[in-house]
Amino acid sequence: MALLQHAYGIMTRPSSQWVAVRRDKSSFTQVFIGHVPVLALIPSLCAFYGVTQVGWVVGGGEAIKLSTMSAASLCALTYVALLLGVFVLGEFINWMAKTYGVSDSDEVRHHAGTALAVCVTTPLFLAGIFALYPAIWLNALAMILAGVYSVYLVYEGIPIVMNIDKDRAFMYASSVITVGLVLMVTAMIATVLVWGLGVGPQYVD
Repeated sequence: MALLQHAYGIMTRPSSQWVAVRRDKSSFTQVFIGHVPVLALIPSLCAFYGVTQVGWVVGGGEAIKLSTMSAASLCALTYVALLLGVFVLGEFINWMAKTYGVSDSDEVRHHAGTALAVCVTTPLFLAGIFALYPAIWLNALAMILAGVYSVYLVYEGIPIVMNIDKDRAFMYASSVITVGLVLMVTAMIATVLVWGLGVGPQYVD
């Protein structure tokens, strides 16, 4: 899957894209390395620009900005966390496959699990472009809409990519979403712990 073709397809014609994912013969490495490192740059770089050059306003005061070093370290950590998050989600999708009756080979399941993780997180990565203007309400709205679309993609994509009936696919998709929520909460807890170690934000006076 070429990166631009994949991103365009999953956002405009997901049904056809899922069929293409099912037929794709790329390896796990090709799918992950060919997509996630680039997609994860979108929210990381946009956030860096937004919090250092634009800033955000609270209560009608002056724009709040982060120092360059602080923003760079936080965005770098975010980038690594995004890579790990997609990888772990893909591994969980693969791990749960046999439980829900997926009969494909280990290699095919591994590719399918990774491809699903990449595709369903693509809207969230693309929504990261709104971090260029880090207004809290704007970014919250963008992430909510992207999250809703990602949930839709999970339910639509699993029966096609994993080649299972819709009843089992519904339970499988629900489990995938649960894992995604657990990963999100884990990331929040990790953020608090990292901030407690002194890697928290440093504001520009």
